[in-house]
Amino acid sequence: MSHRAGFVSIIGKPNAGKSTLMNALVGEKMSIITPKAQTTRHRILGIVNHEDYQIVFSDTPGVIKPNYLLQESMMHQVTGSIVDADLILLVTDINETHDEGDVLEKLQGSLAPVVVLINKIDKSDEETVKQKIDFWQQKLNPKAIFAISALHEHNIKAIMDFILENLPEHPAYYEKDFLTDRNDRFFASEMIREQVFKQYKKEIPYSTEVIITEFKESDDLYRISAEIIVERDSQKNILIGKNGEMLKIVGTYARRSMEDFFQRKIFLQMFVKVIGDWRSKKNYLKQFGYED
Repeated sequence: MSHRAGFVSIIGKPNAGKSTLMNALVGEKMSIITPKAQTTRHRILGIVNHEDYQIVFSDTPGVIKPNYLLQESMMHQVTGSIVDADLILLVTDINETHDEGDVLEKLQGSLAPVVVLINKIDKSDEETVKQKIDFWQQKLNPKAIFAISALHEHNIKAIMDFILENLPEHPAYYEKDFLTDRNDRFFASEMIREQVFKQYKKEIPYSTEVIITEFKESDDLYRISAEIIVERDSQKNILIGKNGEMLKIVGTYARRSMEDFFQRKIFLQMFVKVIGDWRSKKNYLKQFGYED
């Protein structure tokens, strides 16, 4: 059987039950999860690994597909819409009377199919469930609507089956046996990468790789060094900015994310390095973990 892999974004208001849903969907199968409840604002919530598939759950529709798409064999899948998830789960509380406009706004411009999950039906009645289903059908015309109770795990298996049916055929995006230190390095590099995406225009993130060269832990401090690899001097200049100001901004925000995430003080050093055309050089791809 072929292998499936993809990104599933869970979006919805903070009280909609996203975390409960995550726990119900992922159960014991979780490989990595952010360490504390409040960190769900981070992109990756968890990864479900199985011999035949890998589901990367994340909590924003602005999922950036990692640059693991660099092998030429995958290049044709890189379209202009790299910020799209493969599937979006919109979690909404059945008793939510307020406007869901802010959440719907996040869906604008996403090309991914949307599934509406009407949660907390255990706190409601059949008539209300029916009304809500009609409401969402008209409002969004989603690919599917499920009435669920994440807390009581009602209809969770159906959602899981639906996700698997709709995952694209694709090799795993992340290694299947993350070890914890690897894990932490991975998160650190993702947080830097996230800032590179936020602070610069398209062409910079496309040509950038982030390598964690040092990760030293002590009780109250993590010392982290990172290399940001680009392909040309002009890109290096843009990344660093006038008097190093741009890189400072990236460093400041990335460090804050890390301090939140690791609950430690972070000492972060970043260097920008030019490796001409690194994306097409096999030995670099190998070094960066793209090829076995």
